[in-house]
Amino acid sequence: MAGDLKDGLIVIVGASLAGLRAAEALREEGFTGSLTVVGDEPHAPYDRPPLSKQVLLGQATADTLELPMRRDPDAEWRLGVRATGVDLLAKRVLLADGDSLPYDRLLIATGTRARPWPNPEEGALDGVFTLRTREDGAGLAERLAARPERVLVIGGGFTGSEIASACRELGLAVTVAERGPAPLVGALGGTLSKLAAVMQRNHGVDLRTGVTVTALNGNGAFTGAQLSDGSRVEADVCVVALGAIRNVEWLAESGLAAGPRGIACDAGCRAFTMYGIVTDDVFVAGDVSRFPHPLFGYQMLSLEHWGNAVEQAAVAAHNMVNPGPLQRPHLALPVFWSTQFGLNIKSVGVPTYSDHVVIAQGSLEARRLAMVYGYQGRVTAAVTVDMAKALDYYRHLIETAAPFPPPPGAQDRAIAADIAIPSAVPDPSVLSHGPTVALTGHLPDRRLTVV
Repeated sequence: MAGDLKDGLIVIVGASLAGLRAAEALREEGFTGSLTVVGDEPHAPYDRPPLSKQVLLGQATADTLELPMRRDPDAEWRLGVRATGVDLLAKRVLLADGDSLPYDRLLIATGTRARPWPNPEEGALDGVFTLRTREDGAGLAERLAARPERVLVIGGGFTGSEIASACRELGLAVTVAERGPAPLVGALGGTLSKLAAVMQRNHGVDLRTGVTVTALNGNGAFTGAQLSDGSRVEADVCVVALGAIRNVEWLAESGLAAGPRGIACDAGCRAFTMYGIVTDDVFVAGDVSRFPHPLFGYQMLSLEHWGNAVEQAAVAAHNMVNPGPLQRPHLALPVFWSTQFGLNIKSVGVPTYSDHVVIAQGSLEARRLAMVYGYQGRVTAAVTVDMAKALDYYRHLIETAAPFPPPPGAQDRAIAADIAIPSAVPDPSVLSHGPTVALTGHLPDRRLTVV
């Protein structure tokens, strides 16, 4: 049996970070069979995080972001062609060009796309952008280099905040509109998001919170926007940063458990069918996956993180070519980072899986701190601002389910942490940016009601 798994036909749908790393890992794990990678973009796999940072600042161009291959995965690349379905019974992937690919095992790594502006006519105005692809990055960078009078960013999540930060670094006037009470609140909770709001305003951002954009104006070209409080913002560039949509529509008829929050899989990255039965030959990795995590109450997590795509691709690839007893679970702790307005923000664990927070090191005033998140008396996450070195200590606390508030012993606190305060994680429905980690069971402080 083990010998068979190293041979045969493997198809990977999704030619970005997770797809590429899985292809490499399959070869490293000794897979000698035929490997095909399908991608709807015409480009070889490239890195997306620099699109909202270096590319906008003119420090890199969008066509130089190709991901380095750690080894040649010796695959057939079918780029610029979309997958349109999977026939689980016939074990074939259907393609938009009418072709179909047989497989013995399939890896789905179709990731996400930018959520478009809900009104297609307004979204098509010249000067309105989303930021997800190489073309998006190149187009927006060109427009910013032409020195617009003002840029409007809709959505105060990580992407929106990084774009606003780049605009200020370029000396451009920028307005950020966020439906929630503060930027980043969906990812970091109420306390830290207050610091994010202060930093944006200190850097000259015109930050409008608690408002929505009701209409984009323009006649062919974007000229401004109406806000729900009755005000109007005059601007010549608009970036819609309303989060991501998981690329699952092509699986609607497949019988897999695919929905708006991604494709559900077990801890070994094996996809579930719509009836909750695990498949043996279909695997999932990267932003499009939903998987259970034992440290977070076995809730299904959906993560839009670079590190998760890499780690999960390695686990999926290992499990695709190894028999059951040798398969590994994907238990990596979510980690993400962001640089904006001169701050380096790093997070480990799931900040939204919390009921209280303490500042364990540093202070909000000093803009240098480590904030620890807890749920029902144990540590579930930590976020550092300009204190990245402290993160390893807190990672250990999360992995060992250490008691919350954490004991004294962190570097610059001889005494126990400050008073614990509620983490003020908002209901995601009140935000214009989606959470970077979606808990798809329920938020821990919302009791499930049985009707």
